[in-house]
Amino acid sequence: MTINTINTTEQDQAFMNIALTLAREAALAGEVPVGAIVVKDGVIIGRGSNAPITLHDPSAHAEIQAMRDAAQHLGNYRLVDCTLYVTLEPCAMCAGAIQHARIAKLVYGASDQKTGACGSVVNLMAEQKLNHHTTVASGLLADECGMMLSNFFSERRKLAKLQRQ
Repeated sequence: MTINTINTTEQDQAFMNIALTLAREAALAGEVPVGAIVVKDGVIIGRGSNAPITLHDPSAHAEIQAMRDAAQHLGNYRLVDCTLYVTLEPCAMCAGAIQHARIAKLVYGASDQKTGACGSVVNLMAEQKLNHHTTVASGLLADECGMMLSNFFSERRKLAKLQRQ
């Protein structure tokens, strides 16, 4: 199920801005700039920045990092009644973990036309055969989230071009 960002609140925007700060931290570490937080009852209980390169771990996406942090905080892998805010549409791995963790609501910024698994390429969140269903709000601060990613990859291409010369 997908809802419009018209139904998001100022608090949702504030939480997405925190996720954007985490994405900036990932970029400074040389990672793809994606940030995520998990919120329960208006309180941040998990934070994550993209870290597959740094941690030598292909599963260390921002969403996974934030859910791990939240699960440790709660002492339970089930993140019932939690909202996950992430700057980029989750991939299939992360969408599966979101479902498995029983996240109630997902709010993401930029769509991912290459690997997005919440509506752009495939929509695992709308799969009726799955046991749990997460509500999705897409496009919150999409311009800011998308611009950060575009700038990051533009700089990467420039550096690669300079190194080839």
